[in-house]
Parts: sequence; C-alpha cells; structure tokens
Amino acid sequence: MSSSKNPKAIPSQKSNSDRHKSHCKICSHPQREEIERAYIDWVSPSMIADEFKLQHRASIYRHAHALNLVSRRDRNLQAFLRRYLERADEAPVTAGAIMQAVTLLARMNKRGELVDRDDQVSAQDLFDQMNPDEREAYGKDGTLPSWFTQLSGAEGPQGSESTENE
Repeated sequence: MSSSKNPKAIPSQKSNSDRHKSHCKICSHPQREEIERAYIDWVSPSMIADEFKLQHRASIYRHAHALNLVSRRDRNLQAFLRRYLERADEAPVTAGAIMQAVTLLARMNKRGELVDRDDQVSAQDLFDQMNPDEREAYGKDGTLPSWFTQLSGAEGPQGSESTENE
C-alpha cells in the first residue's frame, strides 16, 4: 500500500517544516534570531514570551522542537550554569548546589562538553612533549602548538578568557 493512500502514513519532513513555518508566529517574528538565541541561552520560555510579546510559551517549545533548537540548547549547558551562578545571591540556594554548578562548569571544555577525569590531560605531560622551539614560542608570546590545543582544548593566555558566544 502506498503512503499517499494510508491516512496513518508519516508525512515528509519537508511538509512538516513547511507547515510549521506557515503557522509559526516565531518564524515570522521580526526578532526571531533574538528569540532563538534567548532560548539557546537558557532564558525561561515564559520570560521570552513576555519579552517578545508572544501569546504563550508553548509556541516557543513548538518552534524549538521543529527547528531542533533543543539539542543546541542542551549543548549550551555552560550558559545555564553561568546564569545559575550569577543569580545565586538572588535566590535561596544551598552552598552545595552552588559548588555542584561550579564543579560542572569547571569540567566543561570550550565546546560545552563534560570532560570526565579519565579524559583530562595533564598539562605538565603535554609541556614535556613540546620540542625546544615550541617551548620557546610559548615562553615568548604564549603560542601553543596546534597539537596541544587539539588535545587539551587550551588556547594559551590570549584565549583563556571565556566569552558568552563560545
């Protein structure tokens, strides 16, 4: 039986996307990018709906699921942890909860992935692997060899500051 005659057949992904775009208030919203960025940065959907004059937070969830923003939000756990820590003085939060958030944030690499202790690399071991030219370049201007940054996720003194957009 062909799928066009079967009423229970799953519609194509393209038609689902087209249907979403034709009905979605966020897709046609002039501040769509800001709404999506706020969602990915773990701003509460209720707060997003209020700020951007959306009828209901459910529209944000529908939009996020349709465009797979949920996985991008999940990968951006650092933004959530930073927001949590910034607000620690505004809410009754236990010291243990704050320490857990700090510990999680410290265990994340620059891509927002959790790094288990077994996956962590000893900086001293990596420095020991540098040849004399690489050590001299690091001593002069903080330049790390490309193999070092690929293994450790470190960027040296210039790149050690974290930004919100990473």
